[in-house]
Amino acid sequence: MYNDDQRIVVTMDAGGTFFRFGALQGNKSIVEEITFPSESKNLEKCLNTIVNGFGAVISRLPEKPVAISFAFPGPADYPNGIFPTRLTNFPCFAEGVALGPFLESKFNLPVFINNDADLFTYGEALAGLLPHVNSILKEQGSAKVYRNMIGFILGTGFGIGVTTDNQMYIGDNCCSEIYCTPNKLESGLIVEEGVSARAVLHNYRLFAHDPKAEEYTDSYDIYQIADGTKPGDQAAALKAFERFGEVAGNTIANAACILDGIIVLGGGVSKSQKFYMPALLREVRSKLATRGGIEIARVPSYIYNLEDEAELAQFIRGEQCEMPVFGTDRTVKCDVQKRLGIGLSRLGTTQATTIGAYCFALHKLDEK
Repeated sequence: MYNDDQRIVVTMDAGGTFFRFGALQGNKSIVEEITFPSESKNLEKCLNTIVNGFGAVISRLPEKPVAISFAFPGPADYPNGIFPTRLTNFPCFAEGVALGPFLESKFNLPVFINNDADLFTYGEALAGLLPHVNSILKEQGSAKVYRNMIGFILGTGFGIGVTTDNQMYIGDNCCSEIYCTPNKLESGLIVEEGVSARAVLHNYRLFAHDPKAEEYTDSYDIYQIADGTKPGDQAAALKAFERFGEVAGNTIANAACILDGIIVLGGGVSKSQKFYMPALLREVRSKLATRGGIEIARVPSYIYNLEDEAELAQFIRGEQCEMPVFGTDRTVKCDVQKRLGIGLSRLGTTQATTIGAYCFALHKLDEK
């Protein structure tokens, strides 16, 4: 979708340290990225930086863009572009900022702002993992088509996005969140304390016999220790990712029961899947029971690991059969297996989020 669209949309990757500005046309970047410090502690400097960044990109374009569209971290009234409360990474927003209307007045363009996990999932649903899965199924002659996607960001925090039938789910309060749900292993804590980069570091420090444990500040350090490429307590590093996977799997299982779609994982920690995925899969494939002792699958649809070639082949195969039509000599072909897949981002988290922002802007403009 929009791969051949000639309209240009200006975008921004907003982080607490840097703003990265660019522009897309036909789902592809058409200018070299421009980066400025975000000036997140001073409101006037921060807003001037955003204006200067977008202005610099627009000055390099062959024609006027049709919109500005980007992700911004934190809770907000996204449809109206208003940030009413303090943001952790942007203390200068403490009194609230009407960022969308401010930019519209500066550039006389429609401005679309959304949550990063929502745009990540939207990008993967339109141009990443979801069409990739459907294309494989089609090539193999399967009639199965997936129209829903659940995206999870496994990084600094734990975020969720949902896209259904090419529509991004926003919610009535722009507050579809997962980070604040219960943590399976630590009662009273939010799940983000078990599913985030800081959770990996905390778990390692909890179990490690390593005098340098407190010095590590990046979950990639723990990945390297688990992988045996960095000195440290390998058993503790493996344990840290196992706990991460179990807590993530518990929450993902709950979401998959309700939302029923292909699951895509993004964010920096998602790349450590060889260490957390076994525990995650055990959790989503586990069973619960009724009072009568009947075992029930935790998730009604079996979840295949799309990163594993053997499981991907089984996922594609499904259970094809011919069903007789009662009272006739006809049969109809069908696939009777209820199944979902879980896989990593096909675009990369930043690219998926940017493409999501581009497609969302064009979709909203087309609606008008």
